[in-house]
Amino acid sequence: MTSACRTRQAGFLFMNMLRVAIQSKGRLNEESLKLLKDAGIEVDDTKRKFIGKASNFPLELLYLRDDDIPGVVADGSADMGIVGYNEIAETGADVNVVRKLGFGRCRLSLAIPKTVDYQGLQWFEGKSIATSYPNVLRGFLNEKGISAEIRQIMGSVEIAPAAGIADAIFDIVSSGGTLVSNGLKEVESVLESEAVLISRKDLPEDRLEIMDSVLFRIDAIQESRGKKYVLMNIPTAKLPDAMALLPSMRSPTVMPLALEGWSSLHSVVDDASIWQTVEGLKRIGAEGILILNVDKIID
Repeated sequence: MTSACRTRQAGFLFMNMLRVAIQSKGRLNEESLKLLKDAGIEVDDTKRKFIGKASNFPLELLYLRDDDIPGVVADGSADMGIVGYNEIAETGADVNVVRKLGFGRCRLSLAIPKTVDYQGLQWFEGKSIATSYPNVLRGFLNEKGISAEIRQIMGSVEIAPAAGIADAIFDIVSSGGTLVSNGLKEVESVLESEAVLISRKDLPEDRLEIMDSVLFRIDAIQESRGKKYVLMNIPTAKLPDAMALLPSMRSPTVMPLALEGWSSLHSVVDDASIWQTVEGLKRIGAEGILILNVDKIID
């Protein structure tokens, strides 16, 4: 086999590259590229084409519309994809959801004009609802026993009530600002969504190892989110009290200092409780407390 038939990058030797489909533009595009960069996978995005290749890893990117990604992964044209879960729910694509990624959070919700006195789901009986997600909406209405007309609109769904196209809408909601600016209010949240990493069901063996490497890196990134690394000097006699304040992945690291009766204590702490923890440590005599960002955590 000639060298042209092989790809050797970052210590790997593979017949093929792993092809990953991502959104061609928008917030999910930016977040997806950032995730890959944090995972040490470098893709030159300055001269974007339909396909982009990583310079240091056996991976190439396929830039697509978000609603095309599930189908392209399902039929094997791409091995993996990063897309909102709402698109998986709408298309019903036969793919594996291998990781929730924690960004791109939103929800699919029903919204109506803010002047309407809303008393419950029965308000939608006999009404018309504009949406870009007819399948998810149809399933919800059927489950609730509500008969309504579904009007499929691609883009600018929020203007439908004001334009007289529909009585209500079913659309993506993040902050809710777009609804407010169009005189609407959210009344029912139907589906919670976030970006997910998906894969085809029949991923070839030679690409499974590459996928495992990608997942290993993503897991290390996700494990570090919301964590801080804390280290301090503390009287050795106070170590039990300090350890009670510092739950970590297993147990804090303790090292004796040259100064008799003192130790150095290191631990990983949740960012949400960092200030309460540090205040407690100060009260029991900790000094020289350093708080550092955590880039990756590998179990």
